Amino acid sequence: MAFEVILLQPAMGFLRSLEPKLQGKALRSIELLRHFGPQLPMPHSRKLVGYNLWELRAKQGSNICRLFYFHFREDTYVVASGYVKKTDRTSAQEIQRALRHRQAYLQGENE
Repeated sequence: MAFEVILLQPAMGFLRSLEPKLQGKALRSIELLRHFGPQLPMPHSRKLVGYNLWELRAKQGSNICRLFYFHFREDTYVVASGYVKKTDRTSAQEIQRALRHRQAYLQGENE
């Protein structure tokens, strides 16, 4: 079964800003999400504890990026935003940003 993956504008802008090799890895992670959906395991995807978000993980050399996504409807996932990871911990500021994009998307769907 193929899943639908929607990229919000912040996620698309982030992907465009990446260097080509890391961009390719990130796009590959999105394709894996499209193919495997909720069955996509580590090291590609991980649920963020305490949030209704998951992260897609991509690494190219020492560069690491994370794309935040959420489940929307039966077979659809929405990629909200992303960032280049510079520390071992996932950025709380970036999580909050992704949650704001998620909320805005969900409110727009209900109007």
